[in-house]
This record gives sequence, structure tokens and C-alpha cells, in this order.
Amino acid sequence: MDAQLKQEFLACWNNYFPGEPLPITFEISSDPRNVIKAPSPAGWRCFICDLTRVRNGTALAFSSESVTCNGGKRYCGFVPDMSPEFRFFLSYGIEGRLEGERYKKTPELVDEWQEKFRMVPAAGKYLVFKRWDLLDENDSPEVVIFFARGETLSGLFTLANYDRADPFGVIMPMGSGCSSIVYYPWHEGQTDDPKAVIGMMDPSARPCVPLDTMTFAVPMKKFSDMVRDMNESFLTTSTWEKVRGKIAMSQQRYR
Repeated sequence: MDAQLKQEFLACWNNYFPGEPLPITFEISSDPRNVIKAPSPAGWRCFICDLTRVRNGTALAFSSESVTCNGGKRYCGFVPDMSPEFRFFLSYGIEGRLEGERYKKTPELVDEWQEKFRMVPAAGKYLVFKRWDLLDENDSPEVVIFFARGETLSGLFTLANYDRADPFGVIMPMGSGCSSIVYYPWHEGQTDDPKAVIGMMDPSARPCVPLDTMTFAVPMKKFSDMVRDMNESFLTTSTWEKVRGKIAMSQQRYR
């Protein structure tokens, strides 16, 4: 991890987004490097719920055994396939045997959507999650993830579009909570024009995040450009000063 980038972001974040939670990061690693291994939950558990500990300052290394949700295992890159019944689970279910989530109208739509799936290369490895301030010289974060409410999200969104002519520096693809912070942003990071990803629209993951909180996940190579631009962007203007006042109001309301 670039120590200068780490400190530059911390200074800018405390200046332009005072009091807002620091982002967390992850990297795919064959070695957890003394990071606590996330335990295997008893029964089904949404992977997003376990990230609360990371947001509170405990670094965790997740393996396939740490994630009990089948969708989580797949979108985190631990297994390549879903069960044959997944197409019904995501749509209208199987009467008398499987309740459907009804997130897609038909199993056929699920099939068509899943044809585009590309594996994240985490099988047999770990997803090492750390909060930004805990990163050290041995870390190579691949994605930076913010948990943010509307006012802060507006700043991140605008900053992600600051250095481009087109209006598409941020995407918001449908998917599970874990896909919006692992799958989509990791794949964006492999492209020549990586986009940030707004997420946590998944109703199944919503119980695992604070009220009115969304995620904003940024591939590291895009994030470094965002940090570079902070001190010359709209964040230095009186317009943002007014938004900072609203951020403070939001913090008071939700504390």
C-alpha cells in the first residue's frame, strides 16, 4: 500500500467529509497474513452482515468456509456454479418446496442473466477485508468500499465523474449485496475504463446495513485518481460547504 496515498486520502476525507465512516477495502490473497480468519456461521448468514466488524475496525479474511450463502460463495469467487434450483429461487419458486425471492419474473430471465457470469478468481484463496486506516505496506487493496448515506454519496458520485466527459463514471447493476461490493467492482478493475459501483439495493442484504445506507465501491486504480482530484474539485467550493452542513445534520439524526 502506498503510504502517501493512504495519508492523503485520510487528510482529504477528514476535511471534506468530517465525521463520516472510513471506507473498507478488500484484496484477493492466498495468504491471510495474520488477519483473523472469519468464522463459519452456523447455518445461512448474509456475508454483508459480517462486514460490520470490518467497518468497526477488525480486519477479517474470508474463505469459502466463512460464507454460507450460496450466492455469496459464487459472487465472492469461491465457487463457479449455483444449484439447479437457483433459477426458481430467484424467481417464483417451486410450489410446496421452495419459496422464491421474486427478484426476477421468470426462471428464463435468470438463466439469461446468469449466462454473462464471469468468475472472480478467489477459489482456494481469501478475501482480506480491512478498514482504510488499518492498511499497511504489505496490503494491495483492489477495491475501496464506502457505506454512505445520500449526502456523502452525492460527493463520491460527483467525484467519480469529475475527470471524464461522459456521464457514466458510476454504474448501478442489479445484483446481490455481495456482488455490488465484490463481483462488479472487481471486474471493473480489470478494464481500461473502470467504473465505480453503487450498491446494496438487494432487499435480502438491506437488514445488514444501517438505515438509509448504500454502498459505493471503487476499483483501486480509479480510486487513486479520485483522491488525486479531491483538492481541486467541487469539494473546495461553497456549494460543498453547504452539503457538509447537511452531512453534519445527517450524522446527528442517525447517531
